[in-house]
Amino acid sequence: MKILVVGGAGFIGSHLVDALIERGDEVEIIDNLSGGKIENINPKATLHQKDICNLNDIAPIFVGVDYVFHLAALPRVPYSIEHPIETNETNVIGTLNVLVASRDAGVKKVIYSASSSAYGDQPIMPLQEDMAPHPKSPYGLQKYIGELYSRVFSEVYGLPTVCLRYFNVYGPRYNAEGAYALVIGKFIEQRKRGEDMTITGDGLQSRDFTHVRDVVRANILAMEKEVSGGEVFNIGAGHNVTIKAIAEMIGGPIQFVEARLEPKASLADNSKARNILGWIPEVNIEEGVGELKKIAGLI
Repeated sequence: MKILVVGGAGFIGSHLVDALIERGDEVEIIDNLSGGKIENINPKATLHQKDICNLNDIAPIFVGVDYVFHLAALPRVPYSIEHPIETNETNVIGTLNVLVASRDAGVKKVIYSASSSAYGDQPIMPLQEDMAPHPKSPYGLQKYIGELYSRVFSEVYGLPTVCLRYFNVYGPRYNAEGAYALVIGKFIEQRKRGEDMTITGDGLQSRDFTHVRDVVRANILAMEKEVSGGEVFNIGAGHNVTIKAIAEMIGGPIQFVEARLEPKASLADNSKARNILGWIPEVNIEEGVGELKKIAGLI
């Protein structure tokens, strides 16, 4: 099949591109390289260095494509709080452009990378797809708007869509740059430099860390299975771990810094994805962190 991965030079997108090419699919990539990296791109894929905020630039690339995976975003909650306009442009307008281009090209299905940040703080754990979203940041709101647009495009225009709410994805090729790096990657980079691992608040905030290889399998299953209509699935390991425990797994000195605005806990109920997609997470957190430590030369 001919498949388009929007954001295919990024952390998750590049892993997905690799898996699709291994399946024998023809893969095209749209990425403006603002977050993605050339070195992440599989040489068998075709890169279109375009910005999804410009519909006229990207629309021709969708012609003849069977499936679209939309992973492009300006991520991270703190960044969106500081830059709500810029993140809205990419995360909302850019997503709308991808849906319009997919509709006009007659794409078979769009698989949209949603976010567990749409939940915000909830009084009950684990988080279930039928809970009322309560995003606490521009990023969480923007990603949720993308879900709503996906559903509307299915209902109004007949474009099949599926939404996957990711929970704290980690793994090789993690983002280790800047103040908003993924926490596991940030800790590992700090240890490589011989620095203390900096934890915001008391470190008892917990997250449902989900390995990138498991997320890739969820995307491919969402493409293959007979699901559409903007259906939402939690893609989380179903087991949460405190930030302090992650630092202890990596090993080394810890420094606590000022707390920031963020949910205290996150935990996915992944039974819907298990039952409908047949998706079962396979990589546990100890194995995943151990792999990253080995890659980083920490063990």
